[in-house]
Amino acid sequence: MTPLRPAVLAVVGAGPKGIGVLERVCASAPELLGDRRLVVHLVDPHPPGGGRVWRDDQSSLLLMNSRAQDVTMFTDDTVQCEGPTRPGPSLAEWVAQVRAGELDADVPPDLAEEVRTGTPTTFHTRRLQGAYLRWCFRRVLDTRPATVEVRVHVTQALDLTEGDGGEQMLVLRDEPEPLRADAVVLTVGHLDAEPGASGRKTAEFARRHGGKYYPPAYTADVDLSDIAPGETVLVRGFGLAFMDLLALLTEGRGGRFDSANDGTLTYRPSGAEPMLHVGSRRGVPYRPKAGYALQGEPAQLPRFFTPENIDRLARRPAPVRFWPDLWPMVAKEIGWGYYTELFTGHPERVRMPFEEFAERYAGPSWASGEMTALLEEAVPEARDRLDLDRLDRPLTGLRAAGGPAGQVRAHVEAVLARCADPQYSADLGALTAMLSVFRHMSLAAATGKLDAASQVEDVDGWWFSFFSHLGSGPPAPRLRELLALERAGIVSFVGPDMRVEPDERGGRFLGGSPLASGTVVADTLVDAWLPGPDIQHTTNPLVRALHRRGRLGMEVLTGGGTVPTGRIHTSGIGGRVIDGAGETDPRLFALGPHTTLRIAGAFSRPRTNALGFRETDLVARQALAVLRDAPVTDAVAAS
Repeated sequence: MTPLRPAVLAVVGAGPKGIGVLERVCASAPELLGDRRLVVHLVDPHPPGGGRVWRDDQSSLLLMNSRAQDVTMFTDDTVQCEGPTRPGPSLAEWVAQVRAGELDADVPPDLAEEVRTGTPTTFHTRRLQGAYLRWCFRRVLDTRPATVEVRVHVTQALDLTEGDGGEQMLVLRDEPEPLRADAVVLTVGHLDAEPGASGRKTAEFARRHGGKYYPPAYTADVDLSDIAPGETVLVRGFGLAFMDLLALLTEGRGGRFDSANDGTLTYRPSGAEPMLHVGSRRGVPYRPKAGYALQGEPAQLPRFFTPENIDRLARRPAPVRFWPDLWPMVAKEIGWGYYTELFTGHPERVRMPFEEFAERYAGPSWASGEMTALLEEAVPEARDRLDLDRLDRPLTGLRAAGGPAGQVRAHVEAVLARCADPQYSADLGALTAMLSVFRHMSLAAATGKLDAASQVEDVDGWWFSFFSHLGSGPPAPRLRELLALERAGIVSFVGPDMRVEPDERGGRFLGGSPLASGTVVADTLVDAWLPGPDIQHTTNPLVRALHRRGRLGMEVLTGGGTVPTGRIHTSGIGGRVIDGAGETDPRLFALGPHTTLRIAGAFSRPRTNALGFRETDLVARQALAVLRDAPVTDAVAAS
């Protein structure tokens, strides 16, 4: 009699998303596979747990942009999923337990002080987060069912083909035989990409004239050694990638910050720093995270941007567009979070009871005269009223000495003060509502009624950028360091609507802002942001090979036109890959930031019924269903 073989699953990508899938597979395997053995192959060139972004061999200057209390890898009783929940410590709880000696964790010795001083509101280093993720991986191994075996392949997946019986044959670098599996889950994270036409043109200009161009990339992986001390560098992008670049080219080159008794920072250059001229569309960095909690009652969310209202829009015969259809609900939802906190946390600054305001707020549309009149009546000070246009373009109308550079400086100083003062906790109320909006925005896309151009330009473009600007900013100390670097002459603010032009006559890059006189002349240009989704030009060999053969399709939106997004086409939260012909692949799944399902942030917050957990649970159970139905005596081997 032929012995029963184990079911085999391959997970390509062993960072947080891959480990999350593994945890959910282990949680549901006893129910869905019974006593049948399961072998899970984890494939990643980086050690499992931290993966590429959270690996240990990177600078300790690189920080998370989430507080320890807002990060967890474990489900809790708020998560609405089919699989069993398996509670575990958040990052903050893990740090406290490691400090107390309650957990045996592999924490590098040079991070011991960080563990000793960490609090729930600390923005930890990415290296410490990597230690947490490695511990999470070991916990999954230690608590897995006896029927589940996990095998790690620290190498790169190059290709995936199908055998005659439907078995998945995964080609790995440096391994002579393909790894055979019944199903494959891709959790490949952010995809690097070759420069597009504009980037190639910029790179060719730099090569011809002896300059340097750094295209969008994950900053920690970029070799910056060719940027010389004292060199003038133009930097496009003022988000988190820029903050990483700033740390690596200043403190990372030997400079240091000294703090005076009044808290003022002074930067002491090492002499190895370049001169960085930075700008962007807004011309300002992302807003820092608030240093306080809500002072009043949590808003009941969602209130206006609800699944019911989204569904009502989708039932109309006309396509749904962002600005005329979704934005009025989105803006009103953000306002609801803001004013709930203002009225309940700071009642001395309003002129009517919250119950009356809530009743009157529910009726008028966001931009109507009736709403404007209500807000002016209820909130006497204009500075206490929510101004979404000013949040999007904060330098508009701002007057400050020193032109655009002085305006940027004044803005940064103002937001630092505001984010440290709980009197402005209504800002946090607005952000809480924005998180709710982000969680529900995928429902609008899932209806199939959202206009294609509006999805790409307005939702994936403007809305994601606006959300990131307000909700994905750096820790406040990073902006204080930015101001110190500007005072030291290491950083210069170009201004909003930054432009960069190649000068063929002079052979250099020219940078500036429409609001600033003068031009910055530089030999080096850095585009400081991550590449957008582009599976046609990704440098990931597995994704590129699958797409070229048509097995892995690109998401193409068709509402009101045909617009390719560059994303891996999946069924949404179920993660099933849809091929180039529009057919669902029964044995291939994909999760991550460059897929159809758009999720905010790398990690889930505790006790929020996080979409990320519902996604990994559903994908794990669907994959287990494939394994359950796979033949038990065919040619697939747990090689």
